Amino acid sequence: MKGRTRFKSVQWMLLAVFALAPTAVLAQQDNASRGLDEQVQEIKSDVLSIAAELSRLEEKLLYPSETQVAIFITLAKGDQMRLDAVRLQIDGHLVAHYIYSFKELEALRKGGVQRIYVGNVATGDHKLEVLVDGKLDGGADFNRTERFTFRKEVKPKLVGLTLAGSGNPPIALGEF
Repeated sequence: MKGRTRFKSVQWMLLAVFALAPTAVLAQQDNASRGLDEQVQEIKSDVLSIAAELSRLEEKLLYPSETQVAIFITLAKGDQMRLDAVRLQIDGHLVAHYIYSFKELEALRKGGVQRIYVGNVATGDHKLEVLVDGKLDGGADFNRTERFTFRKEVKPKLVGLTLAGSGNPPIALGEF
């Protein structure tokens, strides 16, 4: 009978071990998955920072500062012209063509500035042709083309174009 009691107590111990073993395994798996989640988040963070750095390097390579030119568009203060489209040519090459939405036009009317073009040109003199399409406050069609010359130095060039439907001049060149 003693053998039977011993067998029963061994059975109960084995049953307890098998009953508690999955709990211990689950606890270890939970800790491992938390550690894995932390590693995944760290890797995601590293990938995002690498992508940002690549973007900065790409911009430096594509638009080196010694050849970079940026052109900005603004509307004259208080002008109610409905701007439809702007086309830019530099040295006879179309570099930008933009059609404006209502929200973009509202932003420009409130004093916003749009960077319409960023690109590379060699140092020296360049011809800029600006074509503007829109409607005047009274509903009449507005279509103007102006030609300007700008000089590109070794440093980046920032060109500003101020558009006015009823003002003089309708397209003014400036520097930012």
